[in-house]
Amino acid sequence: MRTELDLSRDGRDFVVRLDPSQASALQEALSYASRDHVTDAYLGVLLGAGRDVVDGIVARLSGTHTEPFDVRFRPEEVHVVLSALTNAATHFVSSEGLFSQEAFLVRMGFYRENFDALALAIGNAAYRAYETEAHEVTE
Repeated sequence: MRTELDLSRDGRDFVVRLDPSQASALQEALSYASRDHVTDAYLGVLLGAGRDVVDGIVARLSGTHTEPFDVRFRPEEVHVVLSALTNAATHFVSSEGLFSQEAFLVRMGFYRENFDALALAIGNAAYRAYETEAHEVTE
C-alpha cells in the first residue's frame, strides 16, 4: 500500500486522492468498527459519529476502483476515518495483552503497519493543508 496521499482543502472540506488499496483499508477499518451489533452510542464514543455518518463514508469509498480517485470529507469525517484506523488494532489484543498480527491480517486484509502509516499520512497531510492555509492568510 502506498503510504503517502494527496489532500487539499476546498473551503471547509478536504479532498483526498486515494489509491484503491488505501480506500479498501479505510473501508475495512470503518466496516469493522461499525459491525452489525454495535450501537450509535458506541460508535459515537469510538469514532465520534453514528452509523449514518460511517455508512455514508463507506458508501463513498465503495466501488471497483482500479485507479486513484478523489473523495470529499468534512473535517469531522476525517476524524472518523483516523479514529477507525487507529482503533482497529485494539480489537486484536489477547487477554494476555499481546497483539495478534495474524488475526489482524486475516480479518482486515492488511498489516497493522499499513493502517498506522495511512493514519499518519492523513494526519500529516491535514496538518500541511492547514499550515498552507495559515501561511496564505498571513501573506
